[in-house]
Amino acid sequence: MDELNRKTIDEFREAPKNKVVIVLENVRSMQNVGSVFRTADAFLIEAIYLTGYTPQPPHRDIQKTALGATDTVRWNYFETVAEAVHSLRSEGYCIYGVEQVEGSKMLHELKMEHSTPIALIFGNEAQGVEADTLLMCDQCIEIPQAGMKHSLNISVAAGIVMWEFTRNRLK
Repeated sequence: MDELNRKTIDEFREAPKNKVVIVLENVRSMQNVGSVFRTADAFLIEAIYLTGYTPQPPHRDIQKTALGATDTVRWNYFETVAEAVHSLRSEGYCIYGVEQVEGSKMLHELKMEHSTPIALIFGNEAQGVEADTLLMCDQCIEIPQAGMKHSLNISVAAGIVMWEFTRNRLK
């Protein structure tokens, strides 16, 4: 496995991070939470903020999909998303809601400032990002979709958006 250049936990913690924080608002599935942790580890995401009733590690159902990423990716819990947003704003983060709403920007059309720290808010599997939360966002972004459903599982959507922000910052 040496050819994969996997980092140890200590190497991961010391590695420069992609200045992106993922905010999960009332995500109910432990498997989705674990999957977001695993993807955040893959892209050296700075942290995950869990809010509301989003499940928190440690839990075996989160670990089932996280595969140890809860030990590498820094995470915090906030009772409300407003507390998380307030904390992020005080640190200079630009806040993006990932949601299909009027006026949202398509992900591939977004002009990304590479030095600005970014927070990406992902909502509940059924209701999405709450309306009050959307009002706190600087911009809403959505993933272009051409099929009948026009919705993606939260962990899939998070993976796509994390990759796009990582890809743009690698340029």
